Amino acid sequence: MSTDLPFSSRRSPVLCLHGCVASSQPLASAVGLDVLKRGGNAADAAVSIAAALAVTEPCSTGLGGDAFCLFYNGSTGEIQGINGSGRSPQALTLDYLEGHGYSAEAPPSVFDALNVTVPGAPACWCDTVQLFGSQKLSMQDVLSGAVELAEKGFPVSQVTAHHWAKWVAALRDSGKEPGEDLLIGGHPPKHGQVFRNYAMAQTIKELGERGKPAFYQGRVARAIIDVIGQNGGVMTPEDLSSHDSEVVSPISTEYKGVRLWELPPNGQGLVALLLLNILENFPQLKAGGHNSPDYVHVFAEAARLAQTDAFRYLGDPAHVTVPLESLLAKSYSRQRARLISTDRVMERVEPGLPTGSDTVYFCVIDGQGNACSFVNSTYMGFGTGLVPEGCGFSLQNRGATFSLQRGHINCVAGGKRPYHTIIPALLTDASTNAGKPQLLAALGVMGAFMQPQGHIQVLLNMLEFGMNPQQALDAPRIFVQYEEKTNQWLVNLEEGIDQEVAVELRRRGHRVNWPVTGHERAQFGCGQIIAVGDWWNPSVSPCRVLWAGSDPRADGCAQGY
Repeated sequence: MSTDLPFSSRRSPVLCLHGCVASSQPLASAVGLDVLKRGGNAADAAVSIAAALAVTEPCSTGLGGDAFCLFYNGSTGEIQGINGSGRSPQALTLDYLEGHGYSAEAPPSVFDALNVTVPGAPACWCDTVQLFGSQKLSMQDVLSGAVELAEKGFPVSQVTAHHWAKWVAALRDSGKEPGEDLLIGGHPPKHGQVFRNYAMAQTIKELGERGKPAFYQGRVARAIIDVIGQNGGVMTPEDLSSHDSEVVSPISTEYKGVRLWELPPNGQGLVALLLLNILENFPQLKAGGHNSPDYVHVFAEAARLAQTDAFRYLGDPAHVTVPLESLLAKSYSRQRARLISTDRVMERVEPGLPTGSDTVYFCVIDGQGNACSFVNSTYMGFGTGLVPEGCGFSLQNRGATFSLQRGHINCVAGGKRPYHTIIPALLTDASTNAGKPQLLAALGVMGAFMQPQGHIQVLLNMLEFGMNPQQALDAPRIFVQYEEKTNQWLVNLEEGIDQEVAVELRRRGHRVNWPVTGHERAQFGCGQIIAVGDWWNPSVSPCRVLWAGSDPRADGCAQGY
């Protein structure tokens, strides 16, 4: 396949009145819309999409990965979250790894079975439907669309076919072979080829019939333990059977009359809030225009500060104390913002001192005003590529984000959740309106460490530059990337950003990669946005029309009715 894949969508935002879904696969969006039309709500539809994406995009997501959910209750205005990330096996201690010759300088391969953490997605799906669903549809009803896609087959879409082949090649290069369940005659499916996954259909069917025990105990659990054990991992049946999701209170910050909601650590939603808080101290941010040298420079410097703080302070709150309140204090962001010079790059970026992979993102807003912002991931492509026999899915390699540095906040330990990149978001107005914030949007951008930067870029595209959701997703992005091997930062600029911007950023001292084109643009993530009313347009009094956009960097679409 040619690497010269254009991403300019010239697509209108999808407008509708009753219910709307947006995901990276049209077939998955159709499944979610069908659930809404059958009487399900936003939570039901989100889980149906999660399962459909596990079928249609297994090189990004699946039953062997983790999930996070943010839910806005249209009746009460309450926002709740589910942390559906799994923990490391109890036996996976730093002493164990060091005893087997591993260290911070020489960790296991990212595809090693030691990097399998307990898959949290299936439990998160069940809990989302149970806690937030309409109660009008059973779990079997919710999952039926995914089962049908897996049994009857679906034609593989273009971008997915590219990544499917890329991750199969990466696994083979590492000396591993992805399971036959995820190949056709030993090869990844081509664009337009029909793919069936009977084993996954059976696994999803059992989850619908029996709920969490169908996955974390019995046939599937035994297959997971067997394949991990055969490949040198240390997970036990108890690691699986003791897993559960955690209901969490989201964290948020206010910016110019809106409030951005994210999930708390161990997810990196904190990075998006830190970044937004720092940028608030630059009132002239939009003066030079969208993606101008001044805008990109300040954004890049703020991203470096936010990410550095996250690397220092973000871990599993059950194992370490994360100073959330201090980090999110506006006084702290003012202190961090003062480190940024508008005409020269910072020489060194140190963490502040506060007092006190591949992924799928999708969202749904229903006719009752509920919103579900959801993200599901196996981390790097197929994760470890290990496929439990007869199950049809691969196991994630999320444990690769643990540190093997003794004393590090994210240091590996038994029964610990790693630093997690996947983050869904919600946007409300900043007023409490008698305790009920008004929903403005469900939004998210997938893509490992790009995600918080993507959240803020698409938000500012709408809020500061007046773009509708589709325009906000179409616009070229920047990705400020930390390269651990060189201990240096790189500013990646997507095709569509002027060459003069790259030249000026280099003059100010940035390392710049420009232009990033073709399939390399995957590093900028793929987002989805559904907004309530056109609040970014100050000349219009908003009404309850749903406006949706879907990222042109993926195969997906928004659909509504």
